[in-house]
Amino acid sequence: MMVFLLPMVALAQPKIGLKEAIDTTLLNSFDLRIAGNNLTITKINNSLGVAGALPTVAANLTDNQSVTNVNQKLNSGTEIKKSSANGNTMTSSVSMGLLLFNGLKVWATKERLDLLQKQSEYQLNLQIQNSIAAVMTKYFDIVRQQEYCKILENSLDVSQKKLDIITERKNVGMANDADYLQALIDVNAAKQVVKSQQLVVEQAKLDLLQLMSRKNYYAYNVEDSIVVDHSLQLPIVLDYLKKNPQFQVAAEQIRINEQVIKEVAALRYPTLRANTGYNLNRSQSDAGLTLLNQNYGPYAGVTLAIPLYNGNAYNAQKNVAKVNLQNAQLQQESLLNQLTSNAMKTYESYNITLQQLEAQLKTIEFSSKLIYVVMQRFQVNQATILDVKAAQNSYELTGYQLVNLKYAAKIAEIELKRLMYQLGSR
Repeated sequence: MMVFLLPMVALAQPKIGLKEAIDTTLLNSFDLRIAGNNLTITKINNSLGVAGALPTVAANLTDNQSVTNVNQKLNSGTEIKKSSANGNTMTSSVSMGLLLFNGLKVWATKERLDLLQKQSEYQLNLQIQNSIAAVMTKYFDIVRQQEYCKILENSLDVSQKKLDIITERKNVGMANDADYLQALIDVNAAKQVVKSQQLVVEQAKLDLLQLMSRKNYYAYNVEDSIVVDHSLQLPIVLDYLKKNPQFQVAAEQIRINEQVIKEVAALRYPTLRANTGYNLNRSQSDAGLTLLNQNYGPYAGVTLAIPLYNGNAYNAQKNVAKVNLQNAQLQQESLLNQLTSNAMKTYESYNITLQQLEAQLKTIEFSSKLIYVVMQRFQVNQATILDVKAAQNSYELTGYQLVNLKYAAKIAEIELKRLMYQLGSR
């Protein structure tokens, strides 16, 4: 009964395609959610209020209760003595301040906040591309391991067929025990190799679920093949490098540092601020010359602050900001060199691997034909068990090389498209 149920269980497993894997990752990825939150933070901060352009309004209230002993002698001869006299002083105000001028520092700050938001958008796009690349790499690794598993299963079928032929010969007295035992050993060894490869496949599937941020691990099937895009050209790849989000992040950092210089330079200018508000002051005491004093009313004015000298701190800040700008420019230049180098090396690997792949496709075809011919000869006793084993080894080796070349070419394609900012769902 279990023999019939096992295939049904396998068929019941859900399938995961590349698009589903990518979409799920983009929806659930912890790294993407963190990058999205960072973008949200920059959007929240990107406002005129944070930059300092909007008015500030504040309300203050102070109420002090006191108990004092009063002993006063006035020039009129009057003496006032009172112990434990209660007193109360209340001060309250509502004030508003509005910045009128500070050397355009506000607008430099607002521009920097705009650039920080834009930089966060590029960082999110960079994380999206990296996540897609990681999923595609692992997904096609599963396909690669499954294809190699099929090659090993085909070799197992050859070993089983070889054992069947030797068993028939042994039953009619035409095969020795040594060949029979060797055939048994080959079948068992092939089965172990297949099981080990199946374990590799299952572990790769678990890795893909982890990339997809799946909390529950489950069995699933991947039914796909590795198809490599042959149309990529190095000049086009290099032309697209400056559209790479990583490069754009570096470019935005240069602009951000330029705005920091403007902000620091603005500190040397006078600051003019308008102030207005309403004050209420009330003082009451049980003893003393003044028993009640209360005043209230609005006020308005301007405050002008002129920086004269602060120990050359502004100069130091401006010089540091200029050095930071130079560092940002050097980092961008270094990054472009790195991206160019990576693109050229990856394209060379991509190009050479495609050439090797064409030759390897012919080689695997020859290896398959070799096994067929050797098995035909073995069946009519014109080839030995060693001949079959050698043909199997050749088939497994060429098959292993083929699936790895296909995978290497696909990985190079994925990396080139990531550098070009052109990774999509397929």
